Amino acid sequence: MAAQKGKDLLLKIDGGSGFVTVAGLRTKRLAFNSATVDITDADSAGRWRELLGGSGVQRASLSGAGIFKDAQSDALIRAAFFSSQIIDWQLVVPDFGTIEGAFQVTALEYTGNHDGEVTFDIALESAGAISFEAA
Repeated sequence: MAAQKGKDLLLKIDGGSGFVTVAGLRTKRLAFNSATVDITDADSAGRWRELLGGSGVQRASLSGAGIFKDAQSDALIRAAFFSSQIIDWQLVVPDFGTIEGAFQVTALEYTGNHDGEVTFDIALESAGAISFEAA
């Protein structure tokens, strides 16, 4: 994958009749994590740790920060947070693919300086299997 512009990384929320781009995001981040299951015992070769493949909990975390520029995505995010609703989200990575799955909004923060714009931070945690479709 060649170098890409950060602005082309798109976070989208399911608006009921299709995905809506979360407008005004200046930064976005996606992290995949997997818990390990340690099966090391007294017979482990050289006393090195052994892990059980194909086990452990996997999760994805999405986060972003920016300014709300779009009433539709703003309303969808607020509604998802206040109802603790688990809904589908997409992250589109140019020339790489699309990550899609159910997420819950786990943090929604608003910040504003007296001489600047109101900004927001959002954090999402996966709530089920995540799919990937290559570009």
